[in-house]
Amino acid sequence: MQHRELGRSGLHIAPLVLGGNVFGWTADQATSFRILDAFVAGGGNAIDTADGYSVWVPGHVGGESETIIGKWLRQRGRRDDVVLATKVGWEVNPENKGLKKDYILRAVEGSLRRMQTDYIDLYQSHKDDPTTPVEETLEAYAQLVQQGKVRVIGASNFDAARLRESVEASARLGFPRYESLQPLYNLYDRAEFEQQLLPLVQEHNIGVIPYYGLAAGFLTGKYRTAADLQKSARGGGVGQKYLNEKGLRILGALDAVAARQQATPAQVALAWILAQPGLTAPIASATSPEQVTELLKATELQLPPNDVQALNEASA
Repeated sequence: MQHRELGRSGLHIAPLVLGGNVFGWTADQATSFRILDAFVAGGGNAIDTADGYSVWVPGHVGGESETIIGKWLRQRGRRDDVVLATKVGWEVNPENKGLKKDYILRAVEGSLRRMQTDYIDLYQSHKDDPTTPVEETLEAYAQLVQQGKVRVIGASNFDAARLRESVEASARLGFPRYESLQPLYNLYDRAEFEQQLLPLVQEHNIGVIPYYGLAAGFLTGKYRTAADLQKSARGGGVGQKYLNEKGLRILGALDAVAARQQATPAQVALAWILAQPGLTAPIASATSPEQVTELLKATELQLPPNDVQALNEASA
């Protein structure tokens, strides 16, 4: 599988990143291990998680996904074979959130312990913290990079103004810069990234690994009616946002392209992202090894220009 460099980071990743948000939530430990096995066996190498996964589940405290990944890494002996990405800054609880220096330096130790590793390949600011100067956050990351605990840093859920401010501060102070951006981006959710963030990441050669590449599963085509929303724990949220005229129009276009390409709607939706300028690799999660195998086939699907245009028009 052809790897792509993540911006100018020196990290080379397969063109699909495995999302770890489901580990310990809709995929138990045994299933998560099988998913991870299938992903690496199929040529994938980048795994994305966060210290806040899955704090939204009743009884969870955060770190469940990292813990499962750590057990898998240790049992399978695969640490050197994967690019490990996690995030800090989401509210795990009222005392543990944000991007202040002392919190980042404390939070990283928990992630390292849970994942049973002594370094993180890509450590990301999960979301902007407007109460903290970007210089303070970057100073914390500079310390972690110097200590060898973090190789590269990235940003997630940053707007263009804050990302630009951060990049300029890194250059001014000689700190490591954000080498990647993790925005919301898919066939349905396009406007903010394309209009505001894309020019900035292209200007600075920042890698882009968008999350919700399948719009929380909507673009797989499994949610087409109100009754379909009962199929999974995510269905309610999916229906509120995506099950509307625009969403159904996009599904229709995906169905047509999928039929022409002898592919699935999910494969087409991910291949569309890979065809966009400035995009490195979409993030997608799976709840079974079979889903992983299906999703990895998207990396082999080269959409012709007329199909890309048809999807662009349906999602405009």
